[in-house]
Amino acid sequence: MIPHRRLVRLAAAACALLSLAQAPRALAWGATGHRLIGQAAAAALPPDLPAFLHTPQAIEDLGELAREPDRWRAAGKTHDTTRDPGHFVDIDDNGKVLGGPSLNDLPLTRADYEAALRAVGSDSYHAGYLPYSIIDGWQQLTKDFAYWRVLTAAIPRERDPVRKAWLKHDLVRREQLILSDLGDWAHYVGDGSQPMHASVHYNGWGAYPNPHGYTQDKVHGPFEGIFVRQFVSLAAVQKAMPAPRACAAIEVCAADYLAQTAASVVPFYEMQKAGGMAGANPSGRAFAVARVAAGAAELRDLTVAAWQASARGSIGYPAITVEAIVKDGLDPYDALYGED
Repeated sequence: MIPHRRLVRLAAAACALLSLAQAPRALAWGATGHRLIGQAAAAALPPDLPAFLHTPQAIEDLGELAREPDRWRAAGKTHDTTRDPGHFVDIDDNGKVLGGPSLNDLPLTRADYEAALRAVGSDSYHAGYLPYSIIDGWQQLTKDFAYWRVLTAAIPRERDPVRKAWLKHDLVRREQLILSDLGDWAHYVGDGSQPMHASVHYNGWGAYPNPHGYTQDKVHGPFEGIFVRQFVSLAAVQKAMPAPRACAAIEVCAADYLAQTAASVVPFYEMQKAGGMAGANPSGRAFAVARVAAGAAELRDLTVAAWQASARGSIGYPAITVEAIVKDGLDPYDALYGED
């Protein structure tokens, strides 16, 4: 007979093994990578964006808030199984999501995306839905900016002191909300620059043809975490950020961005195979800096695109255009305060 105490220990060990087997995939980057992406992007925003985003405090806050979705982990089964797949997308070597929809031709809605994945025997909980995290967050930020534009136009025109006081307080709330929404979204944009968050080869090459003998080691966490912390600095990221690029359609920009990241998967495994992650190896350090810089540049550019798009946006329901309020002088108070 096995003693009760030993049975308890065996049961605990079994539970631990089961927990490891069911553990979610690593979430890119580590704290350092996400902090650097948020700070570098915020510091690089052009001057025509709202002034509150340019303060040293806002730049620091964006770096910290960009870590937030990883800090939500282990909130609960429902929370984690719903949100964790939003950090990655499994793109195969043919540019398709697990053999289903092509990255450059994704459905516009999550519902249609699910249907396309079910048609190939999968779903977004296995394949990930990072493109939709990026698009959704961009659309939210665009709406946030639209309200900011309206509030800043309405406050100097308002003559009623009670209404004016409410508008001023609402602007404070809106700026706090913009930083929060921008910070959360920055995390997913940052995830999109980590090669293994845009690939079926997400933690070692995996069970795929491997004629070049790429590693099967669990390299995901060590690369995005301690390696970045040791060998990537804010100054290096800022220096490596590519030039700004315009974004006409968020769906196209998100797909292009993730395709560029997917194209860096083989170079990552080549770098690792050549010893690039052994200490302060120049090739590994340069690769990590370039990928973090790509995330910071994308966050900068998509934030600018959201700001520009907000001038063509609307607020309230029924919708009132920003242009009708800002340029034509329409009073937005009832739409802002609520007409019920």
